Amino acid sequence: MSQANIPNITPIISLTLGQTIPLLLASIALEEIALAHIMNAEAEKIQFVLGTLSTENVLVPSSITISNLLTINQSVSQTLKDVIKKEMLLQFKLESVLKLQDQNIG
Repeated sequence: MSQANIPNITPIISLTLGQTIPLLLASIALEEIALAHIMNAEAEKIQFVLGTLSTENVLVPSSITISNLLTINQSVSQTLKDVIKKEMLLQFKLESVLKLQDQNIG
């Protein structure tokens, strides 16, 4: 088996530190939007199972049991724990970007 032939790609990108800070902040903002969508989907999941989600679909949740509710609750809980972990990482990223901004100004 031979080695993969990877072309030598060296793009010429020239950004200053001042130009990278807004890009980093925008990336944080986009990740925050994605997490908001995930949390909204989890809320809608619970609303659907409970029958409180107003939808135009004729799809109605099947008979709801305590076991089903506990399973959904566990799933939502795990997803929200993962969202919290990501939020913590985004906080660290934001703090690092703010330090970079302070270094760039000072």
